[in-house]
Amino acid sequence: MKKTAFLLLSVFAFISLHSQVLDPVKWKSKIEKKSDTEYVLIFDGVIEDEWHMYSQFTPEGGPLPTEILFNNADGNFEAAGKAEESETHTQFNDVFGVDETYFDKTVQLKQTIKITNPENNLVQAELFYQVCKEQCIMQNKYFEFDLKALTSKEVVEFGAAAVTPSGNQDEGNDKPATETPKPEKEDDLSLLGFFLLCFAGGFTALLTPCVFPMIPMTVSYFTKQSKTKAAGIKNAFFYGISIIVIYVVLGLAVSTIFGADALNELSTSVSFNLIFFILLLVFAFSFLGAFEIMLPNSWANKIDKQADRGGFIGIFFMALALAVVSFSCTGVIVGNVLVKASIEGGLAPVIGMLGFSSALALPFMLFAMFPGWLNSLPKSGGWLNTVKVFLGFLELAFAFKFLSNADLVLQAHILERETFLAIWIAVFATMALYLFGKITLPHDSPISSISVGRLSLGILTLAFTVYLIPGLWGAPLKLISGFPPPSTYSESPFGFGGAANSIGDKELPEGAKYAENGIISFEDYDRGLEYAKEVGKPVLLDFTGYACVNCRKMEQHVWSDPKILSILKNDVVLVSLYVDGTEKLPENQQYVSETTGKKIKTYAHKWSDLQISRYNVNAQPYYVLMHPETEENLNDPVGYTPDISEYEDWLTSGISNFK
Repeated sequence: MKKTAFLLLSVFAFISLHSQVLDPVKWKSKIEKKSDTEYVLIFDGVIEDEWHMYSQFTPEGGPLPTEILFNNADGNFEAAGKAEESETHTQFNDVFGVDETYFDKTVQLKQTIKITNPENNLVQAELFYQVCKEQCIMQNKYFEFDLKALTSKEVVEFGAAAVTPSGNQDEGNDKPATETPKPEKEDDLSLLGFFLLCFAGGFTALLTPCVFPMIPMTVSYFTKQSKTKAAGIKNAFFYGISIIVIYVVLGLAVSTIFGADALNELSTSVSFNLIFFILLLVFAFSFLGAFEIMLPNSWANKIDKQADRGGFIGIFFMALALAVVSFSCTGVIVGNVLVKASIEGGLAPVIGMLGFSSALALPFMLFAMFPGWLNSLPKSGGWLNTVKVFLGFLELAFAFKFLSNADLVLQAHILERETFLAIWIAVFATMALYLFGKITLPHDSPISSISVGRLSLGILTLAFTVYLIPGLWGAPLKLISGFPPPSTYSESPFGFGGAANSIGDKELPEGAKYAENGIISFEDYDRGLEYAKEVGKPVLLDFTGYACVNCRKMEQHVWSDPKILSILKNDVVLVSLYVDGTEKLPENQQYVSETTGKKIKTYAHKWSDLQISRYNVNAQPYYVLMHPETEENLNDPVGYTPDISEYEDWLTSGISNFK
């Protein structure tokens, strides 16, 4: 009985242990023939709930993009451009400061290849991708496609046995893959959030001198033209619908002409960021009153003539006239919505323009239906110009984010963290002085006093400016994490005077370097272990990744805490093993993993294999406190632990066991 119980416990322990090796994306593949020289390789994946897999077009500096790599392409075939992707979602990542593009629930990749050697019947393709939830995993999947039989199979390594859907090897499994899984329901919450964001943008556009004064003027026109109240309501409703149609058609046109992939690639380029920097500067100076941006008067005149025709055609051209006349105030907002929407792809351009135009059209419709409400509107005046100037200051600040993106890609070190923060401090300090009435601009009306609302906004702006100042001396500024360049991209990467000074004049140990927060770190397991033996401290193994979001969150929000930072600097030896690098292992150090059966060719694969074979875990971040002599765990390893107290308790318990 005891033996039976022991066996059952062993089985459960084995299952529990190995269930930690995560594989959140299940793949099926197939091949289609387009012509004698062209084939389409299709990869269909089902992603577990709450996990995200990242697109080929996710920007540099963020999570790792998906790649399709070919093993035997030389002289046999070539890829015809990037793979076609199924629907993606885009969301700003405040850790990396980029818009990450990802797949949710399902993914499909269609890669067209052109055959250059008719005698070759085999295509070997490798999928490399990152998938994240609270932890991140880098995955390599291998597929072989038979061009003659039009069949495909997933393999452990090229030339090996096929892998069944359960993950087991199945010799000779060469059956065609099943049909593509149907996409699940779209992420409605994401689209709803984007709609509301664009609706807020449309409402902001209403409060500008180009749009707001047109409400009573336009409604007065409809009141005079409509002979009955019912006709007035009908005409006002058609006017509002016309505004929405014009902007939605604009969104569809941009989506169709450019597409999500093209604009996404464009948005991550140096040239795009520089162009958008200049564009925002131009709009900012226009909002501040330096000059007026206007479309040619001939355009507006032609449209006005069409509006005089009356009827529904005339009303439609009245709506078009509103769009043209208000361009100088709405252009920059529409431009931001279109770029953001086109990068996200799918229905986003339509949803974005629908949200923006609905906010723009709604007041015209309501005030035309109920003319008596016009008396409740505030009169046009200097407050409209104040709103415009306020938006101008914001545009000026955000312009430097695009310049910073270009500088980071080029690694030109023109706009380092201190310079960026100094510019923002100057911009927001000037904005505060303007709101307090200490500075006036060309189109401002004389004021004898400021309102309570303007005073409150000025105080908030001044408080934000004061908050930014310590960042010049190395403060983390978590409130704007992702906007300025990272702390390592600065004149003083470890704070004013250099955090390295806090450890004295001692030279760095061989193979070590300064990591985030000025912590000494090793990136080689053996060197870190040897140093830990010399100094008699436990080892903190940090399985991490350059593109691991939650790894950066731990470093910025948990490791930066004074109590945690003191422990990491003084009580342990940190060994950070990156599982997503590309540096090759020397030929004589490459090997085949006994755990996965894969060929280990890079240092990243080596550390990933170490994590899987020793700890049966493949997600990052993953932290292990280890005795340097016996290499045994001092307590149970942990993953992503954003609670500072919990992480501190884990560290202190392991160090206590070591002592």
